[in-house]
Amino acid sequence: MKSALLRYRVMAYVTGVVLATGVLVGIPLQVAGKADLVVQVLWTAHGYLYLVYCVTAVNLALSSRWGLLKTVLVMLAGTVPGMSFVAERKVAHDEAARVPVAARR
Repeated sequence: MKSALLRYRVMAYVTGVVLATGVLVGIPLQVAGKADLVVQVLWTAHGYLYLVYCVTAVNLALSSRWGLLKTVLVMLAGTVPGMSFVAERKVAHDEAARVPVAARR
């Protein structure tokens, strides 16, 4: 379960950074009509990374026995700029509280 949480946390950060970059840099470039190739590559990368993020979220959900609602909400967090960071913190906090201290070592 520890490795599933680590994989999820890494993908949450990576997906969040790419999405934030796309929103803060890509959209202004697209509106200005410059760097169309950069924007295409950025959004394509986010699409593939989001799929990996969803797989890692489902993997963690299955190993932690989450309900369907929590799983779907965590997966949707990768589509809203900044929410993957919030969801990652919440999930990490919940998982740390759920696992006894002796089992963390």
